[in-house]
Amino acid sequence: MPLSLKDRRVVIASLFLPQGTVYYDDDSRSTVTEDEPPQPVNKTAPLNAAKAQQTSFSFSIVEELTKAATPIASTPPVEDPAASVSTPNTQRDTIHYSAGKPGSERAITGHGYSVVRSAPRLGFLEVPHYTPWQIEPSSHGNVGLFNAVNSVGNVIQKKLWVGIVDCPTDDFPEGLRMELEMKYQTQYESLPVWIKDDEFTEFYDVYCHQVLWPTLHYAVPDAPKTRLNLYDSKSFERYKAVNLQFAEAIVSNHQDGDIIMVNDYHLMLVPQMVRERIPNATIGFFLHVTFPSSEIFRCLAARQKLLRGMLGADLIAFQTYNHMRHFRQTVHRILSLEALPKGIQLENTLFVDVTTLPMGIDLATLDQKRKDPEVEEWVTNLQQRYAGVKLIVGRDKLDEVQGVRQKVLAFETLLDRHPEFRGKVVLFQIALSTTSENENMASDALSTAISRINARFSNLSYTPVVLLHTSEVLFREYASTRSGTDQGQNDFMQLNFNQYLALLTVADAFMVTSLREGMALRTHEFIQCQEQRKRPLILSEFTGSSSFIGFRSCFVVNPYDARQTADAMAAALTISDDEAASRWNEMHKHVVSQTAQAFVTSFLIRTLRAHAEHTQRPFDTIPILPPLTDDSDVVQELRNSKKRLILFGIENTLVQHDPKTTRDLSFSVPQEVLDLLQRLSEDERNVIYLLSSRPVAGALEKVADALPYVGIVAEDGCYIKAKANKGETTEFVSLVGNMSMQWKEPCIEILNYFTERTPGSFIEERGASIRWRYWPGNPDDSELPWARRQAAEAQNHIWDSLGEKFDVTCTVLHKFNME
Repeated sequence: MPLSLKDRRVVIASLFLPQGTVYYDDDSRSTVTEDEPPQPVNKTAPLNAAKAQQTSFSFSIVEELTKAATPIASTPPVEDPAASVSTPNTQRDTIHYSAGKPGSERAITGHGYSVVRSAPRLGFLEVPHYTPWQIEPSSHGNVGLFNAVNSVGNVIQKKLWVGIVDCPTDDFPEGLRMELEMKYQTQYESLPVWIKDDEFTEFYDVYCHQVLWPTLHYAVPDAPKTRLNLYDSKSFERYKAVNLQFAEAIVSNHQDGDIIMVNDYHLMLVPQMVRERIPNATIGFFLHVTFPSSEIFRCLAARQKLLRGMLGADLIAFQTYNHMRHFRQTVHRILSLEALPKGIQLENTLFVDVTTLPMGIDLATLDQKRKDPEVEEWVTNLQQRYAGVKLIVGRDKLDEVQGVRQKVLAFETLLDRHPEFRGKVVLFQIALSTTSENENMASDALSTAISRINARFSNLSYTPVVLLHTSEVLFREYASTRSGTDQGQNDFMQLNFNQYLALLTVADAFMVTSLREGMALRTHEFIQCQEQRKRPLILSEFTGSSSFIGFRSCFVVNPYDARQTADAMAAALTISDDEAASRWNEMHKHVVSQTAQAFVTSFLIRTLRAHAEHTQRPFDTIPILPPLTDDSDVVQELRNSKKRLILFGIENTLVQHDPKTTRDLSFSVPQEVLDLLQRLSEDERNVIYLLSSRPVAGALEKVADALPYVGIVAEDGCYIKAKANKGETTEFVSLVGNMSMQWKEPCIEILNYFTERTPGSFIEERGASIRWRYWPGNPDDSELPWARRQAAEAQNHIWDSLGEKFDVTCTVLHKFNME
């Protein structure tokens, strides 16, 4: 099958659907019939006079920049009794939504039913809207992925998104679900997965965000604090159940030729689940976040199940080389599988490709948004307001691993160590709302730091730190058709995307101080918006972006070192225009070469190629011949053939032996076997080769002397003695003569260490290889698990120290050998 995306459907499994927010209405004026499409939501329209007084305000960045830092703690909105008044149902297909204060119960009526809803999932739907149910862009999906896929619409002609709806769905009647499914599939190429609300909470808020997320970002959850969450199986069983529902949805809608793209840490079990049900499926898995070292990942109780789930894919891709290397080492150490530079060799002869594919942004759409007149208007306003003042801009989720607090503390150090910047530099921090659990953990210390800095250095005309605590919904996508800001929650200072682009355009530096992060794509946005000014970037060394050669020209900082970070900020603010332009040009080359389009097409093509290579292997298993008789087809063909190639394995084929008692020189081939081979070699039609993993010296030299007309392959192909013609002789020839053997001495030192710790184990040194017999005892012995663990540790050490340096392959074989 040709490696082409044409006429193939791409199935994208991501936790949230791109269009996943379902809105409800309590105003009968918005009722529609089945044939009338819902009208766009006007999310800023007041409900009545009382509600207008509560929620309607005109936000201005220029006005807010003159105020002190915005406190993070939110103030509960005033309860509006009038907001809970519902309107009689006048249309059969109209769904009404009755809302009170945030957190109260909500009632949905329609189709003759009335149900009570709990507070929306993740804080959605905090206010009512003047529409029947609608499908709008999801505010909690993977923005980078959605933009990337949408940017290659000319390449992907057919696609299907598989994900959940980002609001509570337990009380959705079957009729409503059917309506939604029809609308999703016909208008949005999407397939909703219906997850129970309590199951979603245990899956998302507990296991994904309290266990997986911190662990993948090098912040192992505190056991006493999380108690059952990290070590109890309940939350993982919820995680497994949700992954199974995704897998079943993919399988039930599978079509021949589909390319299945599974995304991120929420769905790590899905590839293997799909593989078990569709063995020949084309599956790729992409991890958008970081992958930690094996020492961190091994802390997870479900570590083996998570790794096995990922290994169900044909291709596993990561953002950076370090993430990929950590994954290979983790599989090495935990599963004792062979990790090669190209991927992972599984026990059942299957292979999984592992690679790096960094994401990028859609430059064309971003440039189109930058041309919006509103962007230029905000640029002018900001330049006038901050004439003579330098702006350092940052945009991060309000999460501990994003390092916002470290950024603020470094800025305080800058003002302490460089008094000349006081009154001359403003840190403008955009803090995107995240889950309440993570946000609460990060908000208190950050709020305290900002308040202290502003109290120390502000005056009537100067506020050093300006914090905009805003909703991520406003950064949903570049091509969004929603032009206004969301005034639905007055505990957020709202910022739309045009205002954000204006900030990037006028910024004198952009700063990312993440403690761990994959690709910081917001840095790409900043670089593209700086085409005219070409100002510098300050970037944490713990982001994936900093590992690419194109970003070597940014100011790389260690966010844990406040002084070093402050010095980098001072250098970025005082850099000359020529040097800034030179640095910007280097970074811009990477941004324009590693785009969203390049990421999507490369991932899909490489998934197809990996699947084709895996399925084109000639043999998965070697067929076993039935008992031979004179009438057998094999016997008849053998008799009638003019030339025959016959291959014999020596160990455990011609000779049964115990490696513990038949080491090297003590190993020998019985005379009756030699006599049989001699008779076969005398037939000129027979070309006979013996295959062995043993070294040349010793037993194989004796076999060569006894059978001069039989070819021998030693050390699994490292040495070969060709079959000699009558009256001639041949010698063993090394096929690895040009390879350096400098790796052998340090490798033996490592194996000696593990031999001392593993009872009964021993080392067999060969000409071009080393074999470690780590368990020559009984397979049922209770000490075997210890020996296996030692083999995995030894394999990991050899790979780390020698594997890539000398291109050494270290394989844990069956029969308790490591070579």
